[in-house]
Amino acid sequence: MLHCTGNPFGGLRSVKIYKNFEMVLEWRDNKYSGNAGIFIWCPRKVLDTLPRGRLPQGIEIQILDLGYEENFLKNKKKRSDWFTSHGDVFPVGVGRMKAMNPQMTYTENGDTCKVGKPNSARSFPTKRLTRPNGEWNHYYVRAINGEVRLWVNGEEVSGGYECKPSEGHLVMESEGAPVDFRGMCLRVLL
Repeated sequence: MLHCTGNPFGGLRSVKIYKNFEMVLEWRDNKYSGNAGIFIWCPRKVLDTLPRGRLPQGIEIQILDLGYEENFLKNKKKRSDWFTSHGDVFPVGVGRMKAMNPQMTYTENGDTCKVGKPNSARSFPTKRLTRPNGEWNHYYVRAINGEVRLWVNGEEVSGGYECKPSEGHLVMESEGAPVDFRGMCLRVLL
């Protein structure tokens, strides 16, 4: 098991560069409203010049506790219209991507909310499947020729295509809160 304290912000990168791969892992946030992620296709030159405490760049597969959305609702008195806690995939910094689901509408407990815009680069999940902090979640990631797809707890929910860069390092990121990763397996695809 890999335990990240979240302090300072940062990540653990792979030694090798990857292009086409499948990855499975389990993760759990250990704090209400925790924030972490998996970055794929991070360019070496960007990582080499990254200041301490800064987050990587590339394509991020979000790991966000349900409390993050709950805090947004409590503080802003409205639901988020730009992120979810259920497996968003999006470009960061030098990353570029076309979203598979740039806009989604959800209904929970009679409350409807819309996230994203038709031209958003952020891909929103088709279902809300993330379990709360303290519970394990399962991610399956398939990244092939600049296309990334994400399955959350057994169901495909989001992804992107025409990603740039489409090869680079993998980075496990922790952003201010403790998170655990376990059962990580990576299979390189030709």
